[in-house]
Amino acid sequence: MKGKKRHWFYNLLILLTVIVCLLSFLVHYKNWIRIDADSIQILSGVYYVELPFTIMNEVSMVSKIPSLERKNGFSAWEKEKGVFKDSLNEEKPVYVYVDNLRNQKIRLIYNDSLLLFINLSDSVKTKELYLYLENKIAAKPAQLKQ
Repeated sequence: MKGKKRHWFYNLLILLTVIVCLLSFLVHYKNWIRIDADSIQILSGVYYVELPFTIMNEVSMVSKIPSLERKNGFSAWEKEKGVFKDSLNEEKPVYVYVDNLRNQKIRLIYNDSLLLFINLSDSVKTKELYLYLENKIAAKPAQLKQ
């Protein structure tokens, strides 16, 4: 008995599906950060935010993120990414870009009340980013801080 030959289209469809899944995993696997002279851009998969240094108000290091309700995003192993909402302030989104839940996270307040939590898989790089952001916020002119 002769076996049925699979059509080339199905082989191509399977290959494309595997490639798309691998690319999706690679894009979400870590936080991609780009620092310009006047802003920081954070990309993690479909989640992207660009923050000018002029709108940043406060930066601190925290060991845990508060309990938040997920609007959209995902959690896998030590990673937590997406847009969340705080039960105390439901109309304002909280962006979370956490590569490692066990390490400390940067808590960034911008536009007077919006929150962003971020860390990198390497705790030393997270600390370097924190010190850089702290210096940028401290260097803002006094009239911009008010």
